[in-house]
Amino acid sequence: MEQKIENYIRPGARAHLVGIGGVSMAPLAEVLKGRGVAVTGSDMKESETVAHLRSLGIPVIIGHLPQSVEGADCVIRTAAVHDSNPEITSARYFDIPVFERAQAWGAIMKHYKNALCVAGTHGKTTTTAMCTHIFLAAGKDPSVMIGGTLPILGRGHRVGRGNTIIAESCEYCNSFLSFAPTVAVILNVEADHLDFFRDLDDIKASFRKFAELVPTPGGYVAANWDNPNVRETLEGFQKPCFTFSLTNHEAHCYADNLTWEQGLPTFDVIAMGKKYAHVSLRVGGNHNVSNALAAASAAYVLGIPGRAVEEGLASFTGAGRRFEKKGTYHGADVYDDYAHHPDELRALLTMARTLDYKRVVCAFQPHTYTRTAALFDRFVEVLKLADLAVLTPIYAARETDSLGVSSEKLAQEIPGAVYRPGLEEAAAFLADIAQPGDLILTVGAGDIYLAGEALIKAS
Repeated sequence: MEQKIENYIRPGARAHLVGIGGVSMAPLAEVLKGRGVAVTGSDMKESETVAHLRSLGIPVIIGHLPQSVEGADCVIRTAAVHDSNPEITSARYFDIPVFERAQAWGAIMKHYKNALCVAGTHGKTTTTAMCTHIFLAAGKDPSVMIGGTLPILGRGHRVGRGNTIIAESCEYCNSFLSFAPTVAVILNVEADHLDFFRDLDDIKASFRKFAELVPTPGGYVAANWDNPNVRETLEGFQKPCFTFSLTNHEAHCYADNLTWEQGLPTFDVIAMGKKYAHVSLRVGGNHNVSNALAAASAAYVLGIPGRAVEEGLASFTGAGRRFEKKGTYHGADVYDDYAHHPDELRALLTMARTLDYKRVVCAFQPHTYTRTAALFDRFVEVLKLADLAVLTPIYAARETDSLGVSSEKLAQEIPGAVYRPGLEEAAAFLADIAQPGDLILTVGAGDIYLAGEALIKAS
C-alpha cells in the first residue's frame, strides 16, 4: 500500500532530510519547520546554507550515517541521493517511509492559495526569478523555490508568509508531476534529458500531464504560443489556457511597441487586448522578452496589478549564472551563463551578437554524454555563432562515457574552434587571446565558471 506523504509532514512529526543543503531542500526544511514539523538533516559538507539552517534550530549532520534516520517518521531525499545511500538503506531496514523532494513540495503547495509553477526545457530559472520580483513588488510576501541564486534574495529560496508559492518546476524524472500548481507556466517543450525520456513525444506527454494538474475552476496554464511543441502538447486541452507570444496578436498576452537601446528591450505588455504594463528590461535578448511575457501572464491571471509587473521587471538584473558578469580581463568583459541545451546556447549567442563587442568568445563545457550525443549536430551549428568557440571536456554529472562522444569531436566540426583538455588549460588559452572589446563567455551547467573566475583572478 502506497504511503501518502501528507500523513508524515504534520505538526509533531519528525522528518529527516538527506541532502538538506541542496538548492530546493533547504527551503523545504524551513517551510516544514514553520509548519510544526521537527526537522533534522544531513549533507556531504559544511556550507553557508547548512550554517543558516542550524541557526534556525535545525540539526544537520555532515556525512551520511545510518543512525541519523533513527526515530524519524519519514525520510525525504534529494534526487541526487540514491537507494545505495547508507541513510536510505537504514530507513528501509527500519521501515521508515522514504519520499522524494518533489513529493514533499507538492504536498506543501496544497496549503497555498496560489501555487505558481514554472516549467519548460529552458528559461525556468530566469522566469521564476522574474515572477519573484513581480510578486515582491506587489507586496505578496511569496515563498520561493528557484534553481539558482537570485541577488534580491541572496540565495535560491525564500520563505514568506503570503498565500503564494513560486516554484521552478523541472521535468527531469517527471519531478514536476508531484507538484500541485494552480498556475502552470510552460515556456517551451524540446528534446532534452534523453537519458530519462524516450523521445520528444514522451516529453510532450509529460508536459501534458503537468498541464492537467491545474484545478478547475480557478486554475490556469500560461503557455508560450510561439513554441510549436507547446501548441502540440496542449492540443485539445480543455482547462483554462492563457497564451503569450512575442508577435502573435491573437495570443492573450503579447509584446507591442518593442524597441531596443544598447541591446536592452522596452515594450508594452498587452493582455486581453488592453495595455497591462510598460516594461523596460535590464537583461537582453528576445528570449528574455518572452520570459517576461510569461511572468506577466502568470501575474495577470493571479490579479497582480500592472504597476507591480513594471516595478518588478525593472529591478531584475538576472539570476546567478544567467548572463552574469564576473569581471574584466585585459579590457575583455567576462560573463558566465548556465546554458547547456542548443536552444539556450542559440538564445545566448544571438543576444550576445546584438551587444557592442568586437568579438564573442564562447568557452563551452558540454553537460552529460547523452545530451551531447543526442544533440551533437545542433551543438555544432549553434556554436558557429561565436567568433571563437573554446571546448572543454564533457561534464559527466551522473553519467559515464559509453557513447564515444567527446568535446574534441565537437571542436573538429566547428570552423576555428579550439579544444583544451581541462579548465586550467582553457583559462590559460583565454588569457592568451583576450583583447579589449571582447566578450568572453564561460558557458555550461557544470563547473566551467571556474575558468572565468581564474581569468578574473589573474587580471
